[in-house]
Amino acid sequence: MVDWQAFTPWASLAGGALIGLAAALLLWLNGRIAGISGIVGGLLRPVAGDRAWRVAFVLGLLLAPLAYGLVARLPVLQVDAGYGLLVLAGLLVGVGTRYGAGCTSGHGVCGLSRLSPRSLVATLTFMAAGFATVLVVRHVVSF
Repeated sequence: MVDWQAFTPWASLAGGALIGLAAALLLWLNGRIAGISGIVGGLLRPVAGDRAWRVAFVLGLLLAPLAYGLVARLPVLQVDAGYGLLVLAGLLVGVGTRYGAGCTSGHGVCGLSRLSPRSLVATLTFMAAGFATVLVVRHVVSF
């Protein structure tokens, strides 16, 4: 069921365009893929001369909502899960990004735009896993 009151196609289109622009600029100006798991993972295993852009990228991710909050009202967050389920989900996502050699931003945004067959398979796999998870959680188990 679509919540027509919360349906925001223009804001969503603008956000997607900004993500695409940021990914393209990072690749063009820095020669790097905007895969969040790889960027953060590189901070955990730092290489000389490779840390500054990663820190700047992550700070931008964290500070962007605060900057947005200065000019517009931030949406109210609602999470319909307990802390245990959130921790489990986070661990499963982390394991998935290691097995898949990347995350949704690396494969779904950057890899597909570069026509990578590996990224197509990875994106189809994590989308199918997401659909299956929603089906099980909402209609089978009902957490």
